[in-house]
Amino acid sequence: MEATERLSLCNAELLIKSAFLAVGVPDLAAQSVANALVAAEAEGQVGHGFSRVEDYAAQVQSGKIAAAAEVIISHKGISSLLADAGFGFAYPALDAVIEKGSEVALEHGCATMGITRSHHCGALSVQVEKLAKQGLMAIMVANAPAAMAPFGAKDPVFGTNPIAFAAPRPGKDPLVVDLSLSRVARGKVMNARKAGKDIPEGWALDKDGNPTTSAEAALEGTMLPIGEAKGTALALMVEILASVMTGASKSTEASSFFSADGPPPGVGQFLIAMKPMDTEHFAARIDTLLSLIETMEGARLPGSRRAATIAKARVEGIDVPVRYVDAVRKLAEGHA
Repeated sequence: MEATERLSLCNAELLIKSAFLAVGVPDLAAQSVANALVAAEAEGQVGHGFSRVEDYAAQVQSGKIAAAAEVIISHKGISSLLADAGFGFAYPALDAVIEKGSEVALEHGCATMGITRSHHCGALSVQVEKLAKQGLMAIMVANAPAAMAPFGAKDPVFGTNPIAFAAPRPGKDPLVVDLSLSRVARGKVMNARKAGKDIPEGWALDKDGNPTTSAEAALEGTMLPIGEAKGTALALMVEILASVMTGASKSTEASSFFSADGPPPGVGQFLIAMKPMDTEHFAARIDTLLSLIETMEGARLPGSRRAATIAKARVEGIDVPVRYVDAVRKLAEGHA
């Protein structure tokens, strides 16, 4: 079993922020990235946590991520916002557009928010939950570098193109659903490669379209979709919303999130925030529905495991592989 080190959430954020400050990331951006990575780690999304720090830092140093990029938000209509991330980190752009978009949705009932010229946005659950905690329902989609082929083909056209949904549940944690449209997130494959481990069967195909358990071969090949043809149909919908709609790079145009080489990925994200139409009865109606599922034998409410993992992390901290903690400490100490 791999050696781990336990860190409190606060100390984890401070460590990651220090690493980014050491490679020249401005304070607010470094804090935004640290918050998002630790939030992902706390909910068990380890492929979007500490494992990303070295890759992000290398891309800052190569100029692939414009660390000091200014986020510019423009209004495309009364309830439509577009944030230009300027080829910087996705997280500061998401913070900014969600802050403004939530105000618009609470006033007008709905807000659409696009982010263009962006980067890897990690766990979408982290972002939609922010809106749900303000009493809004939220949907978020994002495209990513091509890693999944249209069903029946072998050449990648779509990213793993995740989708997330959140709904407020007054008095309780919001309902949060977050899923990749590939059978597993590609970050898990990268994590396996870094750990020198194989991946389970059924996750990916190699570049020739053959099933593989090699993480290296999987990264050179394609990820398998959920639900076969239905998964790639959903990936197409996400691609149109996240890239075509926002003017961002299509998945086939985006460079790797993992490599410091090449131009910025320039991908996009798209969110919708909605105020419940029947605010008087919404809380009771959603609680009735979700409580029914919770009381059914053998059923598990989506997101319940995530909520339990977060609650445990707040009290006990997170266990992070020592190799990742050591690498982040070296960056923080200026040994890039």
